[in-house]
Amino acid sequence: MKRILLCLFFPIIAQAQNLPDVLKQGQEVFSRTCSNGYCHGPSGAGGGAPRIAARGFEQAYINNVVTRGIPNTAMQSFSNTLSRADLNAVVAYVASLNGIANPVVAAGPAAPAAPALSGDAAKGRDLFFDAVRSFGRCSTCHEVGGIGIPVAAPISAIPANAAALKALATPRVSTVTVGGESMPGLTISNRSTSVMFYDLTVAPPVLRTETPAAVRNTDGNNWRHSSVISAYTDAELSSILAYLQAALKP
Repeated sequence: MKRILLCLFFPIIAQAQNLPDVLKQGQEVFSRTCSNGYCHGPSGAGGGAPRIAARGFEQAYINNVVTRGIPNTAMQSFSNTLSRADLNAVVAYVASLNGIANPVVAAGPAAPAAPALSGDAAKGRDLFFDAVRSFGRCSTCHEVGGIGIPVAAPISAIPANAAALKALATPRVSTVTVGGESMPGLTISNRSTSVMFYDLTVAPPVLRTETPAAVRNTDGNNWRHSSVISAYTDAELSSILAYLQAALKP
């Protein structure tokens, strides 16, 4: 399948870009976005999603998948969530994981400057994307600035403090029953042919697809947001909130 490609033209090659710097940038984006166990694992070695290192993928195929995603899977399109510079860099990095010594680096507009962060907000940013916490990090379920996994809806209201964050209401979480097994679930698609939902029983949430006839959805569940942020102290949660205030301000 990797050789059956949709036509996708690379922009003009930016000869002036320094390849080691681009690969470093791509590695950093990959680490924040794709490297946890729910996705492709560190250095693309595999996790919940398939291994993507040392697969012999061609760069055109990698670019196509990163840009367009893979329909009906958890592999989303990153064309609207990553800046052009970050997208080009992560494509080049994944190409390097597949043995391409000199991947094409496509030109693109400079990424917009990130908002200036205070010391506490910068600490919160690192905590939000902290790979050391594995599935216990916020970015396992939340996306900010195009980085992270958008299991939950975009963050629109930031709690005032750590206590409010722990007590956060989760009205979209319901009780999903499949084959006599009940679980907290977050439904993302309910069509005549299929129901897609995240099973929140374990971390990371598991994306499941079932037939409508097999699924019963009941409002309400005793699942709470506090159950998945226990890896953080109150002081760390306060720093994370400071980061969100800075990163998501109008």
